Amino acid sequence: MRIPCVDAGLISPLVQLLNSKDQEVLLQTGRALGNICYDSHEGRSAVDQAGGAQIVIDHLRSLCSITDPANEKLLTVFCGMLMNYSNENDSLQAQLINMGVIPTLVKLLGIHCHNAALTEMCLVAFGNLAELESSKEQFASTNIAEELVKLFKKQIEHDKREMIFEVLAPLAENDAIKLQLVEAGLVECLLEIVQQKVDSDKEDDIAELKTASDLMVLLLLGDESMQKLFEGGKGNVFQRVLSWIPSNNHQLQLAGALAIANFARNDGNCIHMVDNGIVEKLMDLLDRHVEDGNVTVQHAALSALRNLAIPVVNKAKMLSAGVTETVLKFLKSEMPPVQFKLLGTLRMLIDAQAEAAEQLGRNVKLVERLVEWCEAKDHAGVMGESNRLLSALIRHSKSKDVIKAIVQSGGIKHLVTMATSEHVIMQNEALVALALIAALELGTAEKDLESAKLVQILHRLLADERSAPEIKYNSMVLICALMGSESLHKEVQDLSFLDVVSKLRSHENKSVAQQASLTEQRLTVES
Repeated sequence: MRIPCVDAGLISPLVQLLNSKDQEVLLQTGRALGNICYDSHEGRSAVDQAGGAQIVIDHLRSLCSITDPANEKLLTVFCGMLMNYSNENDSLQAQLINMGVIPTLVKLLGIHCHNAALTEMCLVAFGNLAELESSKEQFASTNIAEELVKLFKKQIEHDKREMIFEVLAPLAENDAIKLQLVEAGLVECLLEIVQQKVDSDKEDDIAELKTASDLMVLLLLGDESMQKLFEGGKGNVFQRVLSWIPSNNHQLQLAGALAIANFARNDGNCIHMVDNGIVEKLMDLLDRHVEDGNVTVQHAALSALRNLAIPVVNKAKMLSAGVTETVLKFLKSEMPPVQFKLLGTLRMLIDAQAEAAEQLGRNVKLVERLVEWCEAKDHAGVMGESNRLLSALIRHSKSKDVIKAIVQSGGIKHLVTMATSEHVIMQNEALVALALIAALELGTAEKDLESAKLVQILHRLLADERSAPEIKYNSMVLICALMGSESLHKEVQDLSFLDVVSKLRSHENKSVAQQASLTEQRLTVES
């Protein structure tokens, strides 16, 4: 019936009826237009062209404050009509947002929250609109957070709360709204749900526990909302989240570890947490998940440890607490997300910690696993982190034993490949590690450096105008270090490095220009 209505030209006269002063006419017209728009592209398009949406929004605005039952019925029909008009259509939803529908609906919810049908219509509309990025700013300028939390507190039924959750989740992706929700008291509601549902084995309760704890973690992703809830590590929320980690509920363990990872986003918080025993709690949690453990919990706990290891003062404390031993228990994991976080945690821990770097670098099982993961082409993150950890073991330990272990495990070719990475930081880390290898154990690594075509790669890096200054500088340092090997020296001579290097003496970067002069002298003397 919908397309015949459009073809018969009925839409424009129907939209004109929206200007009537008769409430019954408005009600029936709203219903008719809602039906015509339902799942019909032609119907929506005709209503759009006739300007129906704007008239309905104007009605919602003007009738918003009237609370008699007949008016509320009309408001409900108009909300339903707009939903049918814009459902699953981004451009029509964006049009409604530009017409100012969001502040109108928020006001409507605040005034008519006692009316279940109208409230439900508003929530469904919010759920649809909140998926659009352009809506977030408008939502943030209203008191939506306050209204939703007020409504949430009144709900006893699971279905009604679930409906509100479906609006809260997309809204809470916006940092300004995160803070508004925290200030409106949402966190206290979520903590209460967790407490009520934690021991239940009913499917609905388990689902609600997951939704509440996930939303809690999402709120902590905003810097301001996170800091407000941390309260210097003394806050009730922070303490409650801490109590989730030793829980026997996997969902709470996961949410607790993710929350700690989110709290650990600045040095002050990290230092406070390490000084107050959080590391031991996370290590205990990981120990419970070594054999056939929950992968998401492993990943979350390792993420938290990695973040906590960033401040310099925490590294030695975490090393002496035995974090590396705990983390190494997951070396056999075949799960890329766990491998990725394991590598990142170890790399953070050994940064400028020579003794720890040497100890790890002499661990043959670890080095062999790293070399294996350096070839994980399906998992770029794992491959990149493995390369970076190999390089870090050499750079921070400056140990001949570590270099020998890496050479014996076949790691040299990966460091040479890393020098060609698209990321300057990784190129640089590789070149510094290779320079240390050349300075400390050139004889041991000579054959591997040759077969990995290091000299040709260095020539390319120096000749490429796009190479960053630090790459050119470190490449020249490495060339000088390679001169101690007869075979590599010959490769350098054969590739006419002098031409490339002499051009760099006039480089705008003083360090590069200076190193070019030194390298040129060295090449001339040794030629």
